[in-house]
Amino acid sequence: MARILITGLKAFGYHGCTPREREEGQVFVVDLELDYQASEAVREDELSLAVDYDRLAEGIRDIVCGEPFRLIESLAAEIGKYVMAGTPAIRALVRVHKPEAPMSCEVEDVAVEMVFRRGGGESGSFGEGGR
Repeated sequence: MARILITGLKAFGYHGCTPREREEGQVFVVDLELDYQASEAVREDELSLAVDYDRLAEGIRDIVCGEPFRLIESLAAEIGKYVMAGTPAIRALVRVHKPEAPMSCEVEDVAVEMVFRRGGGESGSFGEGGR
């Protein structure tokens, strides 16, 4: 089993419930933990059998920069669906940080975390050209 960690992926998006957030946008930060069976990739020492984490990060960035969501929970769910559809992940943890969230109190960060699990033998397509 292998765990891929992508930490601190920053992208600009227009997610939120307030008009200011939807008009001006802000930076969102995404963390991903992805567990997958890497024994064949390790045995063959072959990039094409591993998860392409660069391509994965690009897709996550595109989601954050794309269609706006009112809730960061919805954004995290969309990222999770993308990860599970495009990788052989057995488990993925998606954390979306909104450090500039408009709050009535001063806070350092607001984040939502969602966990996705796969049952059965499903796998996605990010195995080719791995990193």
